[in-house]
Amino acid sequence: MNPYEKKRRWKFFLLIFAILIGIASVFYTDSFVKKMEREEANQFQLWVKVQERSMLLMDNDLLVGMVETIRQNTKTPVILTNNEGLIISATGLDSTKTMYPDNDKLVYDSLYFVNQLTKMKMQHKPAIMNVFGLEYKAYYKDSFVLTQLRYFPYIQMGVIFLFLLTAYAAFSSARRDEQDHVWVGLAKETAHQLGTPISSLMAWVELMKSKFDAEDDPLIAEMENDIKRLEIITDRFSKIGSKPILEDHVVYVVINNFIDYFKVRTSDKVKFTITGDEQVRAMLNIPLFDWVIENLLKNAANAIENEGSISVNIIENLAKEQVFIDVTDSGKGIPRSKFDAVFQPGYTTRKRGWGLGLSLTKRIVENYHSGEIFVKDSELGKGTTFRIILKSSLRYEPTTA
Repeated sequence: MNPYEKKRRWKFFLLIFAILIGIASVFYTDSFVKKMEREEANQFQLWVKVQERSMLLMDNDLLVGMVETIRQNTKTPVILTNNEGLIISATGLDSTKTMYPDNDKLVYDSLYFVNQLTKMKMQHKPAIMNVFGLEYKAYYKDSFVLTQLRYFPYIQMGVIFLFLLTAYAAFSSARRDEQDHVWVGLAKETAHQLGTPISSLMAWVELMKSKFDAEDDPLIAEMENDIKRLEIITDRFSKIGSKPILEDHVVYVVINNFIDYFKVRTSDKVKFTITGDEQVRAMLNIPLFDWVIENLLKNAANAIENEGSISVNIIENLAKEQVFIDVTDSGKGIPRSKFDAVFQPGYTTRKRGWGLGLSLTKRIVENYHSGEIFVKDSELGKGTTFRIILKSSLRYEPTTA
């Protein structure tokens, strides 16, 4: 199992674990809320019975005192209406809003009461009271504490999710910085280590040319090309971690030069073609951009099992002043679910691969050339197209009539 698959599996397990914790929290709180609902419903029924008895026996001071005691200890908001729906009394609501003095009389705030009564009607059915042949209705709604408890698990899960998201972003950023530091150090050390053997190889080639009079020998010429290639690779590694110098180049010429070098080192069964706009220009760093094309062509060649073709098409988008570079192969293709995964470090379908090529390619295109790279299209058994988007170095002024 490659590192990408391990990381994805761990993320899946942690997500499932978090979901189970959230579900358990919701169920536990829901059972607690239902218990409180039953208690408030019983408290309301007690209030109704006592209120009904007090209205029947208004001269009973003991009963009146019991009613007042129950009212003071009732946390459940209650409104009592007559048969016509007019509000008679209320308990458990905000006293500063329910009534105010008017010439030594208490006047009810009708708008506030109407709003509260509407909410109560939506939450629970009323209790019917019959007093001396008259019908009264008592309404109640959930207490503030019960309402808070009902939404508490969701608020709690939201806070935990935000905390985990922030922690994950912070740790991921720290890990990326650490990985970048390791990458830069490793790349520069590799460039340093390659310098000595490359210089030695150059000296040996010059010695062979002079000793065996092989100035025009094609084998020696190919050896020199490979040594130059090693110098370019060393230059690439030395540029990792530092801001590269971008220069104006014709995109078609740069890619065509690299294909000429690359195709003689690939199987004859793979055919290369380059088409499209031959004049469009972009700001490029040749050693690094060649690395991008090399990784894409290598992946394309590895995806072709027997005979096949690799084509590069260069398109100019005049409206957005962009350059599109499509690299298409006739290989085995990529599942749609893996379009993003192929750029992850460590992702590979080859037994001996490290899974770093496309990750480096994405970094070079996006971080160093301010461009984009993605899988434009792919079909299993038919091939894949990668698209690179670069900013054109040509500027176009709109024509005026």
